[in-house]
Amino acid sequence: MRRICIALAWDPTRIDEFLGLARAADEAGVEALWVSEGFGHDAFSGLALLARETQRVKLGTSVVNVYSRTPGALAQHFATIDELSGGRVIVGLGASGPGMIERFYGLPFEAPKARIRETIALLRAYWSKERFDHPGPRFPVRRALVMGARPVQPSPPIYLATLHPGMVRLTAEEADGWLPSWIPRDRLAAEIAAARGWAAAAGRDPAAFTVRAPGMVTVVEDAERLARSRAQSAAGLAFSAARNGPLYARQFVRQGFGKEAAAIQQAWRDEGPAAAAQLAAPIAPEFLYSGSLDDCLARIEAQAAAGADLHEVRVEGATPERRSEILRALVG
Repeated sequence: MRRICIALAWDPTRIDEFLGLARAADEAGVEALWVSEGFGHDAFSGLALLARETQRVKLGTSVVNVYSRTPGALAQHFATIDELSGGRVIVGLGASGPGMIERFYGLPFEAPKARIRETIALLRAYWSKERFDHPGPRFPVRRALVMGARPVQPSPPIYLATLHPGMVRLTAEEADGWLPSWIPRDRLAAEIAAARGWAAAAGRDPAAFTVRAPGMVTVVEDAERLARSRAQSAAGLAFSAARNGPLYARQFVRQGFGKEAAAIQQAWRDEGPAAAAQLAAPIAPEFLYSGSLDDCLARIEAQAAAGADLHEVRVEGATPERRSEILRALVG
């Protein structure tokens, strides 16, 4: 069986679609469903619905940031979802960036590595259901109250979304899984090998460190929809390279696409998003893939050969019945 996961867009105005896809994924044997947050709807209300509507699939955040909630609040949220789902939560965390943290939450974007490290330590401490002392520095806790929520899993499985090598190393040393992004297919094996090497150097079992493949794989069986899907991928890449902040722009440079990213940024400034997306189109398949079911299966197998454990997929333009067939075929 292939380890397949799906990102769901949580929007209360489309709740029937949200829950229908979740049920189909659960029945098909999909391993995990992810709900993001950003500055839209909160992730945890959507996860609570999924916990009630599904039976087996794991439920994760991809991702919530470590600034807008304290570690204690995060522990409450995730423990509640774990209890409600019978032990299926995945804690997906990230630092986000200054644009989000400062311009939406009104908080200083300071010391992301230290904040993530302290958040992980406190999440595990609260989850232990024992009293503890934590000296800080950001969240000093003395004789902590025992959390009243009743999570099922003995320890929270924590996955981090990180880009910079120093942050990836922190992920390998401290977390249970990695949610990378914007890594081209020809560099994926080396990036995963480096992360697993850091895990081993920290005395951890690298085989127990889960890596989700960084690129979405989209199954599209209609030629017109396929063209639109590929155009959307190019537009998404252009936005990340030109408008999603310096953290993502630097990621393209690290991955050997600095020249292309600079051209995309210039096109966005001079001519707008459409021109930038046109420049992004030739390189987008290195990061994101859309194609037939057979072609997508081949891409997933290549990602697995590079060391990826989980593979994020999407099915576009299919009837509910055909979508379920495709999901079952992807799982295998």
